[in-house]
Amino acid sequence: MNDIVCISPVDGSEVARRPVATGAEVAAALAQARKAQLEWSRVPLAERKAMMLAFLHEMRAQNDEIVPELAMQMGRPVRYGGELRSLEERVRALVELSDEALAPIVPTERPGFRRMIKRVPAGIVLVIAPWNYPYLTAANTIVPALLAGNAVILKHAAQTLLVGERFQAALDRVGLPEGLFRTLTLDHVVTRELIASRSVDHVNFTGSVAGGRAVERAAAGTFISLGLELGGKDPAYVRPDADFDFAVEQLVDGAFYNSGQCCCGIERVYVHERIYDSFVEAFAGLTARYRLGNPLSQDTTLGPMAATRFADTVRAHIGEAVAKGARPLIDPARFPADKIGTAYLMPQVLVGVDHSMQMMMEESFGPAVGLMKVASDQEAVALMNDSPYGLTASVWTEDAAAAERIGDGIATGTVFMNRCDYVDPALAWTGVKDTGRGVGMSRLGFEALTRPKSFHLRIEH
Repeated sequence: MNDIVCISPVDGSEVARRPVATGAEVAAALAQARKAQLEWSRVPLAERKAMMLAFLHEMRAQNDEIVPELAMQMGRPVRYGGELRSLEERVRALVELSDEALAPIVPTERPGFRRMIKRVPAGIVLVIAPWNYPYLTAANTIVPALLAGNAVILKHAAQTLLVGERFQAALDRVGLPEGLFRTLTLDHVVTRELIASRSVDHVNFTGSVAGGRAVERAAAGTFISLGLELGGKDPAYVRPDADFDFAVEQLVDGAFYNSGQCCCGIERVYVHERIYDSFVEAFAGLTARYRLGNPLSQDTTLGPMAATRFADTVRAHIGEAVAKGARPLIDPARFPADKIGTAYLMPQVLVGVDHSMQMMMEESFGPAVGLMKVASDQEAVALMNDSPYGLTASVWTEDAAAAERIGDGIATGTVFMNRCDYVDPALAWTGVKDTGRGVGMSRLGFEALTRPKSFHLRIEH
């Protein structure tokens, strides 16, 4: 029997080992989920909402254990307190949105008829969650799926095996029908077979472009619905009228928080030529103040990446850029914990970059960012659009009309002004090009987890 193993990036120790679910175990879970979903779909929405708030309470009760456990699994420093604050914001927002999002759509009245479109549950939702924000990314689908009356099967990433068990423990305590939510330890082969069997009704996958293509191949011909949030190479544009200090501070954080391991983290910055030199100096100066080290220490502001192979990818992107003429600004002497062959990787800022380099075109997903000088809004938009990805883009300016005008020209799912690296649960979370397809968050996210069912009732004849 195969095992899934989580190896800590902190010290190379084994954090968790779990056997891959057998075919019989998967089949039993699906049968139980199908039965539980029918029962759950008849539970009034008000009760479902109360249970999701109870789930939030149970997650809060575990947080003191979750934070160091998460640091050991994927390297985020304990000083940041885990993901509870954002989790609470999202769960409460989704609970509030559910009344409107799940209410029947009633067309213009027609005498003698009663007509409506109900949003009915999809059925069983398979959530394939990533390791980088393992609580938030999973909850983005789990919570609205359960609110909408679905059953949920969670396959969490190997790097964050224990997260699925934390979800299971919390949801088991709130009184859901037995088997409505189930965490299963699955490998890629079993996951593909599960999708291809058409035993689930919707799949939500967050991960790499290659992973998204594998999910699409597995689902081919099944006609089940898919939500795919894939790669990103999110840009920022700093106009000369931006609040300079605020833009520097926020963009440094947007590039390096979580060691840059964020789908909507800042990976490339275009700065207007009028402020470029001063911006570069300030950006590099603030970056150099990070402290790379053991994430269990309160002094550490930058932990290791989740795995050595991820750090190796970033090192390769930096090396290729430097070989092509880019110049790194951060002195390695400031970061003695950075060691080749480990997951500990210092932050790096590069100038002299261009779009012939992987650093500006391919997802690095790590603590490295390229800065480029631009002469106009038009040049910035053209460069931001010169990407295979399109998740978010941010514009830094004091002119809201300009930000909206510039945003209209950017091929992206979300446009920020004076903000970055954030998911607003009231707005649609979506992307274009290789970033994937489908929608999460907002009332539109509920639509992906339900299906429309029309009622055309003749009440007079």
